[in-house]
Amino acid sequence: MSAYGVLRQVTPTASVLLAENPGVMTLEGTNTWVLRAPGSSSCVVVDPGPADPAHLGRIAQQAPVEVVLLTHGHPDHSDGARSFGRQVDAPVRSVDPAFRLGGQGLAEGDVITAAGLSIAVLPTPGHTADSVCFRLDDAVLTGDTVLGRGTTVVAHPDGRLGDYLTSLRLLTTLPEGTIGLPGHGPELPDLVAAAGGYLVHREQRLAQVRAAVSELGGAPTARQVVELVYADVDRSLWPAAEWSVRAQLEYLREA
Repeated sequence: MSAYGVLRQVTPTASVLLAENPGVMTLEGTNTWVLRAPGSSSCVVVDPGPADPAHLGRIAQQAPVEVVLLTHGHPDHSDGARSFGRQVDAPVRSVDPAFRLGGQGLAEGDVITAAGLSIAVLPTPGHTADSVCFRLDDAVLTGDTVLGRGTTVVAHPDGRLGDYLTSLRLLTTLPEGTIGLPGHGPELPDLVAAAGGYLVHREQRLAQVRAAVSELGGAPTARQVVELVYADVDRSLWPAAEWSVRAQLEYLREA
């Protein structure tokens, strides 16, 4: 596991620096990824994280930075992106134009060539509408689409469960043993297996939500469903569970 303030090499092309923003939603903190081919003097930074000057300063020590990439726009991944881009004089690329700085967006089929690497963009909406993964030769950076520990949420209001299930199925088509480099938590030795496990978990939760709706009758609120389905889960996680349940209820209404 990563220690705060220490850059840790994970694969031949990817190192991680853990931001000091632990919490219920962020686990030990946000993983900021520094990518470079062996022997490259420059790097690519993925998800600079919160607007923490100390954390951003540590990342800046890896300069020169050719480009900054965002897996999605949640603040724990993006709040420091624009200021960091200015600090290291690098463009910031994201799906959402609100976070870009002097650069292009990100779309399916894009391949970013930088720091001796070819980084393919895999659109994986669902956790949020703007979520993407980045595929390297030896690993895939998953943002919050697949975490290193536990499960993620389909975030209200723009996350959609149908999109998320499609994104998980896409990840299960990768070669077995593909390493997953998540936005939170430890690296995954087999992203395909992890994505498959997420799919099973989602189907189980959907079945539980269907049963809860039937038991409660009428048009129950997300909170009412959470109190029934997540009764054995720590209540500190219920607000996040409500996001997912809202998405599940919407998905069931549209089915």
